[in-house]
Amino acid sequence: MKPHTLSVLVENKAGVLSRVTGLFSRRGFNIESLAVGTCEEPDMSRITIVVIGDDRQLEQVDKQLNKLIDVIKVSDITDTETVERELALIKVNAEPGTSRAEVMQIASIFRAQIIDVGSRTVVLEVTGDSDKINALEKLLRQYGIKELVRTGKIAILRGAKVVKASK
Repeated sequence: MKPHTLSVLVENKAGVLSRVTGLFSRRGFNIESLAVGTCEEPDMSRITIVVIGDDRQLEQVDKQLNKLIDVIKVSDITDTETVERELALIKVNAEPGTSRAEVMQIASIFRAQIIDVGSRTVVLEVTGDSDKINALEKLLRQYGIKELVRTGKIAILRGAKVVKASK
């Protein structure tokens, strides 16, 4: 059982995301990460899904996804060279003085941006791979994370390869 990253091109229509996620839930798969948005073709959306399962299970999911009428193309990009990113917003306790300076120093090390400063908190914005965000989160826990919001992973193939609808 390992995480698989699927890039799914779908028609940009209402209800498509619900049908795609419903397929996973009916088969007992927990979606670890989900990101969706329009892509280079204005009438299509790209859904990036991270799900844990073995190769046989994912092959079945792939076949079922391809049967959905609004699905244009499904690509398992797990074992290909990709560029992957997540975005996180983290609100952390940062009392004026030493702890605020320490939080700001940690933010600098991780190339996180301070996007809001309150009287007792700061909000950081960080982008990177999952490991980077997990490491930053772990360091900030000692100060007290008030809120944490993460996007799902997005991924794109490296080099000239593309995940594109066959025309």
